[in-house]
Amino acid sequence: MFKFKPEYIVGLIDGEGSFTAYIRNPDSKKIVKRRVIAEPKFYVKLIEKDKKILYGLQKYFGCGKVYFQKDTRPNHQNCYRYEVMRREELEKIIIPFFKKYSLKFPSKQKDFKIFCEIVERIQKGDHLNYAKLRNLYKIKQNMH
Repeated sequence: MFKFKPEYIVGLIDGEGSFTAYIRNPDSKKIVKRRVIAEPKFYVKLIEKDKKILYGLQKYFGCGKVYFQKDTRPNHQNCYRYEVMRREELEKIIIPFFKKYSLKFPSKQKDFKIFCEIVERIQKGDHLNYAKLRNLYKIKQNMH
């Protein structure tokens, strides 16, 4: 296994990573099976033969999990996914890393900025207030 450098990680995440959040729509009449109201997550998905890179990221950051992700779509391969969704790990490890080592792609920079805002608002409890949850949901719509 090779030693990861911050520049390599930034390039990998620019190309293959994602900063996202599930925010329950407070105005939806649809019954939602997910118990969670707001769930930020950072992940990288790679094809099965490149999974060692994901385990390297997990070791580098010292957090997160690597999962097998079966893909049944035609012309697609099974993948592995490195994912960090624990808020404490996002706040103390992932966000500080990408604030120190800036992403290069404007689209990723935008998603990361919105992601940071969502995490900060969740930390303040905004997801527990109807009006603020509604605002969080609108903010999320500006991501990828």
